[in-house]
Amino acid sequence: MAIIGGRAHTIEQIHEVGKLGYPFAEISLKVPEAVERELNELLRLKQTYGLYYLAHYPNEGNPADTEALRQRFLPLMKRLFELSAALGIEKGTLHFWMDGRWITHDLVSRKIELLSEMTGAAGRQGVVLCLENLSERSDTFREAFEAIPELRMTLDIGHGQLLARKNTSFEFIENCLPRIAHLHVHDNLGGNSVKDDLHLPLGEGIVDYPKIFTLLRRKGYKETVTMELPPAAMPATHEKILKYLEPPS
Repeated sequence: MAIIGGRAHTIEQIHEVGKLGYPFAEISLKVPEAVERELNELLRLKQTYGLYYLAHYPNEGNPADTEALRQRFLPLMKRLFELSAALGIEKGTLHFWMDGRWITHDLVSRKIELLSEMTGAAGRQGVVLCLENLSERSDTFREAFEAIPELRMTLDIGHGQLLARKNTSFEFIENCLPRIAHLHVHDNLGGNSVKDDLHLPLGEGIVDYPKIFTLLRRKGYKETVTMELPPAAMPATHEKILKYLEPPS
């Protein structure tokens, strides 16, 4: 059975996720200095609620500026991997946009090289790095997976509904399942821009979660699932996930 937890953007939300009894919280690790200041409190909350953490790393900035990514983003990520290890984090999610429909193949290749360096640095700290889909299709991710054996994927099912006629989760599940190590779950009404990424509770949008989760169940998915919602909305969505992922009686 998949392991279901909640997204926590702040210390207060970690409290809320912990009080709801979920086994893990996916926390934001963005600025090393801020993480260092909160390190003792984060460790205390782990013990208080008996939970563990997954990491959600910062956005990359300008996705086409590979020089800035190498000079600034790569060192930032290496420090965050070290802090992840201090928190006992074994899995983290990264946005690293490289949609081959909108950028050159040369840029995709250079970004895969950087991604390989980050995946190696994460692995040395005991962290499995998971690349999250934004607008990409599975062919670009397959290229990265072929180049980086240790790289895994966070399938964001809500993102799969954007800029797509059919939710791209279906093609990722069919083509990349062995690399999918984590799921992000939230709903939306479709659309073509960042503002359409509404992060609604399941059932309040048009994402076909019954079919997507049925496919995942049939394929034997048993990894982690994060509800990317405010904590107050998590219990109802949790019930739906369990309903969709459990085999019919």
